[in-house]
Amino acid sequence: MIQVAINGATGRMGRRLVALAGLDADLELVAALDHAGCGLLGQDAGRVAGEDESGVKVSSTLDATPEVMIDFTVQPAVLPVVKLCHERGVPLVIGTTGLTIQDEQAIDDAARTIAVLQAPNMSLGVNLLFALAGRVAKQLGDDYDIEVVEAHHRFKQDAPSGTAMGLVESICDATGKDIGKDVKHGRSGVAPRTPGEIGVHALRLGDEVGRHTVSFATLGEEIQLTHHATNRDTFAKGALRAGKWLADKPAGRYSMKDVLGL
Repeated sequence: MIQVAINGATGRMGRRLVALAGLDADLELVAALDHAGCGLLGQDAGRVAGEDESGVKVSSTLDATPEVMIDFTVQPAVLPVVKLCHERGVPLVIGTTGLTIQDEQAIDDAARTIAVLQAPNMSLGVNLLFALAGRVAKQLGDDYDIEVVEAHHRFKQDAPSGTAMGLVESICDATGKDIGKDVKHGRSGVAPRTPGEIGVHALRLGDEVGRHTVSFATLGEEIQLTHHATNRDTFAKGALRAGKWLADKPAGRYSMKDVLGL
């Protein structure tokens, strides 16, 4: 069995990770972490997740030495867990999005010593969508307008989503577009479409788990690629699969493409 720690264990994603890890015969939950001000510290992580007792209490410190850490938190919490895993030699899966340049630099530094898998979305379907979006954009060319629309629940912190920007990056990589010059976030006022631009739009709606659509349109036709997540388990299952894959890998940076062999 692979010993796993969950960082952000009392959050929406963290609870599902704890619950599903407890059902996975290949995994043993050995740590459930959250910030020092969390009101659930000391409680059983399984109970917090709405499941049977796990025997692991929610803590703000890592006493065990897991074989892999999975992080689903918020941007300010990423640097501390990167530093912790770097110091302890623990492979790290990062599902948190909205990271800064400084965060990315710290991840680069850590990846010289430990294995780090970072993905804007852990869903297997979304990662296939990344590949498809790039392929379609390359085949169709600039005669087709490209628009990316994402929707998430009202509580999501970052916009546009990491997944939306992952789609944009895939399209730019495939077509040679410049993510800094060719991407337009929203429109207002007099804003005619610039040929070759990629439009990106973020919606925040109720309890929407996650919906991403890439549209390719020219005069006379439109093609849409859409992924709709109906619950968070799709992300949690992907993250746990990534954790199992990463646990014995050498130092370096990895992505879900590596897990899926894309």
